[in-house]
Amino acid sequence: MILSRILSMLVVIIALAMFVKSDKTEDGKDTMGALLSYIWWGGDPDVVNEISGLTRREVYLVQKSWAPVNADKVNNGAELLRRFFTAFPASKEFFKMIKNVPDDQYLTNPQFKAHVINLMTSLNLAVENMNQPEIVAAMMNKLGESHGRRKIQEKNFLELKQVIVKMFIEVLKLDETTLGAWGKTVDFWYKHLFETLNKAEQTR
Repeated sequence: MILSRILSMLVVIIALAMFVKSDKTEDGKDTMGALLSYIWWGGDPDVVNEISGLTRREVYLVQKSWAPVNADKVNNGAELLRRFFTAFPASKEFFKMIKNVPDDQYLTNPQFKAHVINLMTSLNLAVENMNQPEIVAAMMNKLGESHGRRKIQEKNFLELKQVIVKMFIEVLKLDETTLGAWGKTVDFWYKHLFETLNKAEQTR
């Protein structure tokens, strides 16, 4: 089935290549190159999605840079939270299961490890589905509701964002373009997370 689809796509590309001249358009772009790029990306890679605010190219950068993080999600998730607690000690109050546990022993606590797995799984689902931003928006709404009930505030998430950005710069060595794509991604997530988080806070 997959091979059949690949062959069909190749036939379409070859057929198009026979009719499309490989010359320059008025804006200087190679016509054939632009066509192949369009097919490869499933559309114009630089058109901004009106829901997420990201282009297909930016989504790709986010997903590509996330892959090595998710490959070791438990340790990387624990490291993210460790950095979070170090930078913002008050945030540890939300994790009473490790209140008196040294930071190098966090993962020995089953409850904490389970939370790390849930956190990283949620992040991975959000990253994987960024080409369907309406789904991610709904996911963030649900996260906002659940965290609002735990009295977690908007400022706590903004503090976490600072830690994520710093960690990505130091550990992943992201370039400015990829880091910018991540900034847009987190802003999109937070926009929809805060919608329900703040509603939950107002009803308390």
